Amino acid sequence: MADGDTPADIYADSFCRLPMPDRETMDDRSKAAYDRLADPNTQSRVGLQGPGTIQLHSNKVSEHSSGLNRYLRTEAGFDEDVLELAILVAAREMDSKFEWAAHEPAAIDAGVPAETIDVVRFKKPTDGLSETETLIIEFGRQLFRERRIDADRYAAARALFGDKRLVDFVILITQYSATALVLRAFDMQPKASLDYNLPVEEV
Repeated sequence: MADGDTPADIYADSFCRLPMPDRETMDDRSKAAYDRLADPNTQSRVGLQGPGTIQLHSNKVSEHSSGLNRYLRTEAGFDEDVLELAILVAAREMDSKFEWAAHEPAAIDAGVPAETIDVVRFKKPTDGLSETETLIIEFGRQLFRERRIDADRYAAARALFGDKRLVDFVILITQYSATALVLRAFDMQPKASLDYNLPVEEV
């Protein structure tokens, strides 16, 4: 077990409340999923320290979740800046330091402006942002805070994305909010290589 400031129920190999899955006991599909996470050249931003490793304890969950995640990130057709901004909104509204730290560098690489990222990070007004940025941020904020989307904002999102991509967009942000809760439930610890600069009041 890890020591120091790390909670007593955290495993040293996985950095969370579950031990690292044993690759040798997995079926072939699970082994392939494990190897994808372990490979630094694949799409995973956190490798074997993150939600993918937690899900490996349930092979069917891992299989279906990774397929959905792959579709949303690489096949749904979102521009990278739209994709990463949406993920940051979900991470911020869920106060997920782990998710934020994993995706802020990707948002920067995708061309999301620093001032836009700071609007999300510090929950500032969206004045001065582009129409698309404003819609993504305000849509996410209203959905997570009020559990609803008003008619005008819904109409604007439908006009921007179209029906199919609007469904994908909503599934995208809610999928990352669900992942944030999974990380909290299993108390995934900070990854040393990530910059945890999200201001969150711990409860």
